[in-house]
Amino acid sequence: MRFLSEINSPSDLRQLRVDDLQEVADEVRQFIIDTCSRVGGHTGASLGAVELAVAMHYVFDTPNDRLVWDVGHQAYAHKILTGRRDQLHTIKQYGGLSGFLRRAESEYDTFGAGHASTSLSAALGMAVARDKKNENFHVCALIGDSSLAGGMAMEAINQAGHLKSRLIVILNDNGMSIAPAVGSLSGYLNRIKEAQSYQHWKEEIGDALGSVPGIGGKLRAAAKSVKDAIAAAVLPGALVNELGFKYIGYVDGHNVANLVRALEEAKKVEDGPVIVHALTTKGKGFPNPEKNYYAYHATGPFDPKTGLPHKSGKLAPPTYTEVFGSTMCELMELDEKIVALTAAMPDGTGVDRVLEKFPDRAFDVGIAEQHAVTFCAGMACEGLKPVAAIYSTFLQRGFDQVIHDVCLQNLNVTFAMDRAGIVGADGPTHHGLLDIAYFRGYPNMVLMAPKDEAEMRDMLLTAIEHNGPAALRYPRGNGLGVDISEMPKTLEIGKGEVVRDGEDVAIIAYGNMVQPSIAAASNLEKEGIDATVINARFVKPLDADLVINVAKNHRLIVTVEEAYLAGGFGSAVMELLEANGLQDRVKVVRMGVPDRIVTHGDAKLLLAKYGLDADGIYLKVKSAAGEIGEKRPTKPLRAVK
Repeated sequence: MRFLSEINSPSDLRQLRVDDLQEVADEVRQFIIDTCSRVGGHTGASLGAVELAVAMHYVFDTPNDRLVWDVGHQAYAHKILTGRRDQLHTIKQYGGLSGFLRRAESEYDTFGAGHASTSLSAALGMAVARDKKNENFHVCALIGDSSLAGGMAMEAINQAGHLKSRLIVILNDNGMSIAPAVGSLSGYLNRIKEAQSYQHWKEEIGDALGSVPGIGGKLRAAAKSVKDAIAAAVLPGALVNELGFKYIGYVDGHNVANLVRALEEAKKVEDGPVIVHALTTKGKGFPNPEKNYYAYHATGPFDPKTGLPHKSGKLAPPTYTEVFGSTMCELMELDEKIVALTAAMPDGTGVDRVLEKFPDRAFDVGIAEQHAVTFCAGMACEGLKPVAAIYSTFLQRGFDQVIHDVCLQNLNVTFAMDRAGIVGADGPTHHGLLDIAYFRGYPNMVLMAPKDEAEMRDMLLTAIEHNGPAALRYPRGNGLGVDISEMPKTLEIGKGEVVRDGEDVAIIAYGNMVQPSIAAASNLEKEGIDATVINARFVKPLDADLVINVAKNHRLIVTVEEAYLAGGFGSAVMELLEANGLQDRVKVVRMGVPDRIVTHGDAKLLLAKYGLDADGIYLKVKSAAGEIGEKRPTKPLRAVK
């Protein structure tokens, strides 16, 4: 590589000629392909923004000038150009580079983000702080067209136009998020592209009128109202005229020289915000030419010549996501009132299958979780049974809507929370560790988690038929391989099950922690410790009778959950015991994730780190049982088949 090997910081890049930058971009793109083909990553997302990264670091004096990336999964080129080239092979691995932006990782990462639509608010805050402190630097935010549709981004645009702060926004317009972009804003951006000929015509007419000797200025002023009237009728000019943004575009987002010229022009605007509209192609340069939108957004290792993934010879059980999608299709065949919804993640949630089979009863609302929740509430008001399939981490963005619009009105909305627990490589912005705590406080909410994919099918039907707010959480990845051929059946709300009888200690496990708890109990038996294992099923409402019975007949209770301990499942058990005067009768040990940020890395490694695997549970129970000492007489429980 002629240039890239010598670029260790943006200052090195800025020593080159503009004519050399396209070759730099080509080298960066190939470096991303070569690296991601070995280790995986957000391949397609980053390939589309290579030239943008090169141009921004060439034009702006980074890190003095602030670059704010939306989401950050498209910022691999940014990482390469800011001194992290030789670490890129560690991306998303434990101890390696974050897959997103992280302030602690580099001074060039001015704002950490893993969720969409945050960049404009953050950049505007930086610009206002700069002005308040009488400092002088540029603030530039890069945002995708789908992220721009998020409510938070629109709120920032509204205030930026009002404040007239000096701010540069680059719109990375590829017509995509992870899937093709949806909504009227996408159509609006297409109309802007189509209207460029009018923009040029208007400028030419204005220049011609202004050049008339003596009266040119008056003619140009008189024509302004006519031009504005035409613009209002012909152009979708809201961003440009009504919201206070100046507009530069559109620009070929894969032509570095053109991007440099556009950004240099944007830097000259001093009386308000300016938007640079760049057209890009997601996954540009990816070796597989097929437009598989989902496959190349984020990839595992692949063949760098064909773009095809390396396939394992092992047959794996279906993922929980796949089981959700197929189960929804089965249930929707039987009940025409059921509708499905996702927020820009059809493939990630399994709703893509539903969209194909029931296009009139399934919705992708784009990056708009708040709207998604209240949209469901409105449908529920009219007798439909909406199921919102949203990642646990993204549903946090609809916190108020779940409370105010669904729970307080006791509406029949089901929340299917994919990626609950530790998700692995995507790290702290994507771990679904808070949903138990934030759902437990909701009035009227039923909250459950399955021990396997068959029980997930039952819980999905149970939630839909509950006729009130209900949520189920399930992990990323493959199921256990249990039989899922039987039709789903409803479960009794708030009832757990005894999956293993024991006379000594009790392990009460929630969700996917049941299976490792059963394995731990088998190992404990070899040590002379007879353990009951309870599949809690529900955290709200808890099976009070079962938990109280366990407390009265065991000397130790260990609760196990793949979530933060604060406000979690174990907390609910202790609160129940305290309310029934049993807190001093039995020792309770809670296992879960401590109050700290969980880094990125292999999910199994992280679970083992926090003791949430069979070995960790075994060691914890053995240690706690040894501290208690002699057994107390117990009355064994009857296992529920």
